[in-house]
Amino acid sequence: MDLKNLASEFAKIGLPLLGAALPIPGGAAIGAALAAAIGEKSTNPQDILTTLTTNAEALEKAKEFESMHQETMLKLMLEAEQKANDAVTDRWKADMGSDSWLAKNIRPMVLVYLLSLYAIFAAASGAGYNINKEYVALLGQWGMLVMSAYFVGRTVEKVKGAA
Repeated sequence: MDLKNLASEFAKIGLPLLGAALPIPGGAAIGAALAAAIGEKSTNPQDILTTLTTNAEALEKAKEFESMHQETMLKLMLEAEQKANDAVTDRWKADMGSDSWLAKNIRPMVLVYLLSLYAIFAAASGAGYNINKEYVALLGQWGMLVMSAYFVGRTVEKVKGAA
């Protein structure tokens, strides 16, 4: 089981913060501390989950652990998110510093392409053509991702630059 699925399993048993903290850098230390707190010899997240789902006392100890270490886990999660955002910003800066026209313009071109495709789908739908719902859903997800990255990302970059 991969760590993302494991995170959702932790959330299902009432430990959403632990589930979110385990897959990030520093999560292994949290997992080891959790294993010690619940009396699990193995630090393998799957083994910890098995213990938690089969032992009510261990689950209660884990809930206490999550409550006691909430601030630390939130800090780890924020740091991991900040590192990921910094890496994106660094890539974008490298693109803008490049001599390549394509590297500098790929994000706006993708945004224009997706918006154009959206307009074509809307026109085709208005003309009575049946557009496959999976394509519409996929286009919507891509559009949200690209617009969020482009507009929110650029806003964050500008605010950081002003600070």
